[in-house]
Amino acid sequence: MDPPGYNCFVDRDKMDAAVQDLGPKELSCTELQELKQLARQGYWARSYALRGKVYQRLIRDIPCRTVTPDASVYSDIVGKIVGKHSTSSLPLPEFVDNTQVPSYCLNPRGEGAVRKILLCIANQFPDVSFCPALPAVVALLLHYSTDEAQCFENACRILACNDPSRKLMDQSFLAFESSCMTFGDLVNKYCQAAHKLMVAVSEDVLQVYADWQRWLFGELPLNYFARVFDVFLVEGYKVLYRVALAILKFFHKVRAGQPLESDSVKQDIRAFVRDIAKTVSPEKLLEKAFAIRLFSRKEIQLLQMANEKALKQKGITVKQKRQFVHLAVHAENFHSEIVSVKEMRDIWSWVPERFALCQPLLLFSSLQHGYSLTRFYFQCEGHEPTLLLIKTTHKEVCGAYLSTDWSERNKFGGKVAFFGTGECFVFRCSLRSSAMSGWSSNTQS
Repeated sequence: MDPPGYNCFVDRDKMDAAVQDLGPKELSCTELQELKQLARQGYWARSYALRGKVYQRLIRDIPCRTVTPDASVYSDIVGKIVGKHSTSSLPLPEFVDNTQVPSYCLNPRGEGAVRKILLCIANQFPDVSFCPALPAVVALLLHYSTDEAQCFENACRILACNDPSRKLMDQSFLAFESSCMTFGDLVNKYCQAAHKLMVAVSEDVLQVYADWQRWLFGELPLNYFARVFDVFLVEGYKVLYRVALAILKFFHKVRAGQPLESDSVKQDIRAFVRDIAKTVSPEKLLEKAFAIRLFSRKEIQLLQMANEKALKQKGITVKQKRQFVHLAVHAENFHSEIVSVKEMRDIWSWVPERFALCQPLLLFSSLQHGYSLTRFYFQCEGHEPTLLLIKTTHKEVCGAYLSTDWSERNKFGGKVAFFGTGECFVFRCSLRSSAMSGWSSNTQS
């Protein structure tokens, strides 16, 4: 048997004990259901080389927003951000919330590479405000990347997933906190015995459940986390809930009847997860996770939505005061006969953050294309989102932000009363400010 082909970021001595290379070398499966079964069974878990190939394939197939940083821009970004600084002294981005980078059998060069990649991601994703799980993901991906640039691209694709039905990572404190509340709801329903124990020994049980992502992204040993990540890339976020519930079930089984104190229960669970190999194998952990019944994606989505609504009512929101430096509209790269750069920057600050970082591209102008509505539709269809700017004969400026393609108007024979999403809005510009109005399906003309 040939030894695994570890890259230059891996401590080979540690890896020989952590991951063997005994499995198959190729994966020909293309059907999702078969992929799910193979991931759960650990088909590529025994082959370091095959796991790397599968990760690249699965991440490449993630649907992403149009502007997603790739490997080709990494060297320029890292040169500007890191320069000649020592990688060991590089600070971590604020969004990781002081999370330590898991070693995962990386050598010093690998640990430094993780810090560089995280800083480059922070530079390209300023809208990501809270993502403590990312260091663990980057550290694992680095194992299966040919270089830092490929690892950077893979992590960016996971963050830039734009499939609304396929949530991968929390990227704001609102999303993170609502997922913690959702996990607490699920514990209450599916792990009632463990929940009773947590309530009995904790002054604030939500603080215990707020630690659930750390159990997975940081405390789990490498071979366990890699097995979870195998399934996560195929099935999505719900796998994380399942595994965390299974961990809590095993913790309760082991610690029930033993004394627990409120000031140490979080540390006790963390220590249990770090030493989970003493209790259960990766296969048994996943088996327990997928044995939980009556657990649906719809249920998770409903809980998540309800919890986000409750948090918003308490004043927690993903909308934060924008710094103009984060916007992609600058005097040197924007020109319009309708609005000034200042007005455009004001309007742009209302655009969803994931798009406000993109440079606007002119699709239609009456000065260039005339005043034909047909020509307007021809120029704009196939692009989303779009921003419409209008100046009246009285020099008043108004417009609209449309989150979907203009061709949506033709659905159902062109008889739809409205189209778009809740992100759409209309606006008008005054001498003092830009006034914005939200748009929804029950808005009256």
